[in-house]
Amino acid sequence: MAESKYPKGLFFLVFTEFWERFGYYLMIGIFFLYMTADGKDGGMGWERSTSSDIYGTFIALAYLTPFMGGLLADLKLGYRFSITLGGILMGIGYCMLAIPEKWAFFTALGVMVVGNGFFKPNIATLLGNLYNDPRYRANKDTGYNIFYMGINVGAFICNFIAAIMRNKIGWHGAFITAGLGMFFGVFTFWMGMKHYKHVDVRKEPRPEDKPLLIQFVKVLIAGIIFAVAGWTLPELIWGKGDGLYTIMGSKSTDAFFMFCVPVIYFYSSIYKKANAEERKPLGTMFTIFIIVILFWAIFKQNGTALTTYAEYYTDRSSPQSITAITSELGFSEELAAKNKEVNQVDEQFRTIKDENGKPKKVMDYPAYFKNLEAEKIPPADKSLNLVNTEIFQSVNPFFVVVITPLLIFLFGFLRKKGKEPTTATKIAYGLLISGLSTLVMVLAVYATHNGMEKASAWWLISSYGVITVGELLLSPMGLSMVSKLAPLRLTALMMGGWQLATSMGNKLSGVLAKNWDKFDNKANYFWLNFILLIIAFVIMMLLLKRLNKVFNESAH
Repeated sequence: MAESKYPKGLFFLVFTEFWERFGYYLMIGIFFLYMTADGKDGGMGWERSTSSDIYGTFIALAYLTPFMGGLLADLKLGYRFSITLGGILMGIGYCMLAIPEKWAFFTALGVMVVGNGFFKPNIATLLGNLYNDPRYRANKDTGYNIFYMGINVGAFICNFIAAIMRNKIGWHGAFITAGLGMFFGVFTFWMGMKHYKHVDVRKEPRPEDKPLLIQFVKVLIAGIIFAVAGWTLPELIWGKGDGLYTIMGSKSTDAFFMFCVPVIYFYSSIYKKANAEERKPLGTMFTIFIIVILFWAIFKQNGTALTTYAEYYTDRSSPQSITAITSELGFSEELAAKNKEVNQVDEQFRTIKDENGKPKKVMDYPAYFKNLEAEKIPPADKSLNLVNTEIFQSVNPFFVVVITPLLIFLFGFLRKKGKEPTTATKIAYGLLISGLSTLVMVLAVYATHNGMEKASAWWLISSYGVITVGELLLSPMGLSMVSKLAPLRLTALMMGGWQLATSMGNKLSGVLAKNWDKFDNKANYFWLNFILLIIAFVIMMLLLKRLNKVFNESAH
């Protein structure tokens, strides 16, 4: 009987991640919508700029803590225990969001951030350890692609479940469902324990590595001090008043990047103390970490800026026969009569300000109707059937599931011919293709006269399709890169470094999205995204020859 090309533990880890991503993406798919929804509809009722800042901060912290969870797993806790602990904490956090109180909301975010820190780097490390077996090593990239596809099957399904639960039960029903999904993931992980127990091995650190845990505590304390300084010092220096005194637009952003300063120093110190053999692969990883920050800054706007585009700029009308994932929208006869007046003053869905610069409410009407064709606006006694906005969050994982097998086949074919691109080359192409996705949105803005008309859903779907190809050339390749290049004693810590880069990009995505309403011409917003990705691509190409040399040396 022919031996399998894949370790048995792979499929248990894939289904563990399926359920974990089901819960996470169900929650994150409605997270921004929940924050911006009116209080009378069960939401938090916050402004889009505030919600973008909270969203960016949360997804940034969720990807920042893995460097801590990775180090603790490497040195003390082990990978299986860390994964179990992280999964349980995340499930509790999702369920806490069902409590409609601010204290529960922010406590839930903290619990989820800590849980993700233990879960995320260590399940990827455990998978990499399975592929250290010589029987499977040649198929490591393919293994990570399969792993990534499993993630996205969960991410695709969850938004339909979120829409059904939100429509039938409410926000709390959707959040509890996310928690149950995470608990299913932990149970699945336990079922496959025997298949990866043998690779949950913590290599005894060398004498010079033993101070790492002490360094970790110092970095954590220094990070907290730096974060507090970032939160308080700008206002203390520039004085207090009605304005918000910050360096990068919000206190949370200042605090986050100040926290990152000692963390970055910690990683640079690892590079400085490494021996000559380890320095080249570590330097290559850190270079790519820095470059891909810009990718995540654009990609993660799917939950903020692109969700806003789906909510208000995209035609979401659907047949009446589709009821489970749709909601009805209408308005009174009085508001219908005043709709034309509102259209003229409520430009680009921004809050109108009075002569003193204070926000004022122009009209309490459904903003969706603002740029809808006149003949499609329903009379007062009728309503429109609209697809839930979160359904658009399933477009990206759908394309991942469809395109991944094609890429696996393509790279398998090229591998046989000896022409498969290196991991670094794949990442470079991923940046370029991702940049092209932003041009699709530029064309969408031009085609709809800067949002004066509803955009066809195909614009958003096409943009997601293009960036998905870029994502598949970059994200799973990043995990594979770390597994290939990282010293065995630091693999989980380096996975945490990849998550740190993702974290910084995630926070920048919130910073960019926070400025959505400041762009009168939305095409310029997407042009900015395009320029950032092309800058990253050009830098990557300039360094590609040197990076590929290191990958080739590591392969031998």
